[in-house]
Amino acid sequence: MGPTQSAGWAPPPKPGLVPLRPLTFGEILGASFQVFRRNPRTTFGTALLSQVVLLVVTVLITGGSAFLAFGRVEQALPRDRDAVLAGAVAIVAASALVPIALQVIVTALLQGLFVLETARQTLGEKLRLGGLWALAKGRLGTLVGWSALLTAAYVVALALVAGVVVVGVAVGTGPSIGIGIGVAVLLGLGLLVLGVWVTVKTSLVPSAIVLERLALGAAVRRSWSLTRTSFWRTFGVIALVFLMVQIASQVVATPFSVLFSVLTGTLAPTGDVTDPTFVALTAGTYAVTLGITAVIGAIGSVLQAASAGLVYIDRRIRTEGLDLELVRYVERGGRTADGQPDPYRTPDAPVVPTRAPEAPRW
Repeated sequence: MGPTQSAGWAPPPKPGLVPLRPLTFGEILGASFQVFRRNPRTTFGTALLSQVVLLVVTVLITGGSAFLAFGRVEQALPRDRDAVLAGAVAIVAASALVPIALQVIVTALLQGLFVLETARQTLGEKLRLGGLWALAKGRLGTLVGWSALLTAAYVVALALVAGVVVVGVAVGTGPSIGIGIGVAVLLGLGLLVLGVWVTVKTSLVPSAIVLERLALGAAVRRSWSLTRTSFWRTFGVIALVFLMVQIASQVVATPFSVLFSVLTGTLAPTGDVTDPTFVALTAGTYAVTLGITAVIGAIGSVLQAASAGLVYIDRRIRTEGLDLELVRYVERGGRTADGQPDPYRTPDAPVVPTRAPEAPRW
């Protein structure tokens, strides 16, 4: 009689980016970097192109408007100069709204596309940009709406703090000005804490929009529910990725700033703005700074979207057993099999355009 054979432990399958099981903090961070390394053309290439286009549009619109508007100030008669200057400032401020609006739109679209790419890489799939656009069809408007809503909330909060300062300075004298500024500081700190809390609680909204195809209200409730028992873990991932991107930007940009200062002090010590050497050094430094900004911004957009997508997948694995659905999907052949349901879509998920019931509590 042969020896008794017992079934050994088998590790969770890893068809792609991460093992299909609950993820550790380190695995989420490491996999976020792997997203654009596995498919750099679709992720980093798309993000970099978007950043370059945004920078060019910003320079052309804002810079061109400023050049034309303030050129009129120089040509105006002395008695009309104040009025023309006020109009020039208004024109430049209005022109700055166009790049801001484009930034909101592009950021929303890239976030949705990179969440989709992260989810497909988890299943061992690598899509081109066209494939991601096809999966995101019908969700782009909701993504832009969510991004615009967040931006508007931040603008209102900043305007509220600035308004308190202005009112305190305008109507107060002496100690009352200090009281107004103190109130504004406390209000600003309170709004900052509230903003961080809301940002973390709603950080999974884009993932719910593109992966579960939820309406905006249902996606907000879904994110709120998934982060209910995982606030600090989600905050840690978001904050650490943000800090890494900011530190990397400073580390890369600082040597160029120091080099510019040394070269300027050596080759153009007078600082004369009409000196061709000074102008060339300034233009070169500005171009290098823009290039660094574009590259770091592209990397950051991929990392932030990928980390949020991985947190979303991890939360659903822990609360819903999503890993079982993902394993079944892979074992049945993935996208190559006919009639395969999307494993990220829940059977009872409220989908546009039907009216969305309240998301379940986990």
